[in-house]
Amino acid sequence: MLFNSIEFLIFLPIVFLLYWFVTYKNYKTQNILIIIASYVFYGLWDWRFLSLIFLSTTVDYFVGLKIFNSPNKKAKKQWLWCSVIFNVGLLGFFKYFNFFVDSWTDMFSMFGYEIKSVWTLKILLPVGISFYTFQTMSYSFDIYYERLKPTKDFLGFAAFVSFFPQLVAGPIERASNLLSQILNKRTFSYKQCTEGLKLILWGMFKKVVIADSLAPIVDDIFTNYSTYPTSSLILGVTLFSFQVYGDFSGYSDIAIGTAKLFGIELMSNFKFPNFSRNVAEYWQRWHVSLSTWFRHYVYIPLGGSRVSKLKSVRNICIIFLVSGFWHGANWTFIFWGAFHALAFIPVFLMGRNTIYKNSVVGENTIFPSLIEIGQVLLTFGIVTFSRIFFRSESITDAFRFIKRIFSDFTFETYHHPNGYRMIDFYILLFIFILYEYRIRKDERSPFKFKSKFVRFVAYTIVILSMLLFYDDNIDRSFIYFQF
Repeated sequence: MLFNSIEFLIFLPIVFLLYWFVTYKNYKTQNILIIIASYVFYGLWDWRFLSLIFLSTTVDYFVGLKIFNSPNKKAKKQWLWCSVIFNVGLLGFFKYFNFFVDSWTDMFSMFGYEIKSVWTLKILLPVGISFYTFQTMSYSFDIYYERLKPTKDFLGFAAFVSFFPQLVAGPIERASNLLSQILNKRTFSYKQCTEGLKLILWGMFKKVVIADSLAPIVDDIFTNYSTYPTSSLILGVTLFSFQVYGDFSGYSDIAIGTAKLFGIELMSNFKFPNFSRNVAEYWQRWHVSLSTWFRHYVYIPLGGSRVSKLKSVRNICIIFLVSGFWHGANWTFIFWGAFHALAFIPVFLMGRNTIYKNSVVGENTIFPSLIEIGQVLLTFGIVTFSRIFFRSESITDAFRFIKRIFSDFTFETYHHPNGYRMIDFYILLFIFILYEYRIRKDERSPFKFKSKFVRFVAYTIVILSMLLFYDDNIDRSFIYFQF
């Protein structure tokens, strides 16, 4: 079930009313409703994969108890490895099996050995598997590192794993945040609900008006890159940066807003990354739940930055390569991860990887300085260039795309494949960027106006924009569903 679908528009109010008016007296009954609603929400994609969610839930529930009750560190580690092997094995089979088979075949072909018969499987990728496997693994890790105690409430844990607002594309929650809320009574809050509805509206705007409107342009340019000049290729990859941001951050806003309707606060996943002043700050603001996951469960256990510079650089390379591979079974994502590692390492070696951790661009000023504008544009340029690998179908396409950028310096106006007036959309996109700069200090307050009249006008403009730009002929699924 898609957030931006009629089915969800019917589904959400029904669950909301049952949650607050039928099951409100007992949080455990509410948790049962969450499980049922979440399994219905997910099952409408493919009910067969519900067994994987249940299996992952069951394994990590019992593994958590075993880790906690084990008599010594060695036994705890053995049970932890059970969780890691199971979840990574599940992910590896469904997401990477054919990738490894094809890569193995290609490697032999490089040495002149042709393998005529290759055993591959027609495996469907379960939606959200990369997200909920990481979420259940983090639970086992946190128990192992004694950051929390396991729960004996299986239904509460099942609700934590399957919580439908963030089940298929995050944020990747930690048990210390989400599970602790699920295992306690929630109370209805009018303020929390209105905040949630505002986030849902803003997320829908980013998805429908920004991401979905850019999709046909980006698809056209990346599909037919060999026929377009430099100007169009630069436009295509630049607009893809805004498309993927609007798509994924829009999903996160809707997820966080929906959770608020049920009295639950999810972690922030995007903190206006397009205003980052270096690559390190970018990764503190982009897909925060994943970047912090890798930091806590991969980078720090490897030694983090407490070891020698050489080993720290090694650790940085590992987390970016693994992060790239997490995104998909394609060498394009591995190159994308490697590119970000190469961009991050100089910032780290200069000791500038944490200088912007607690500040925003243009801090305490209306406009950023010229230096900050230059930093933001440079960072955006680096990140946008990397997305050529992220968006291309193959490594060959990515390098051919790059080669054409630097070989055909013809500049001409791009014409939208559907005949839209591009200038109108550029103006809208520019206003969107300026508005996000205005609210850059608070990612959870999209309609931050003191005047009720101004808020009403803003709501009206956003809703009318969605009605105007809504196109039923395009694929309305979210980009990160494929990961």
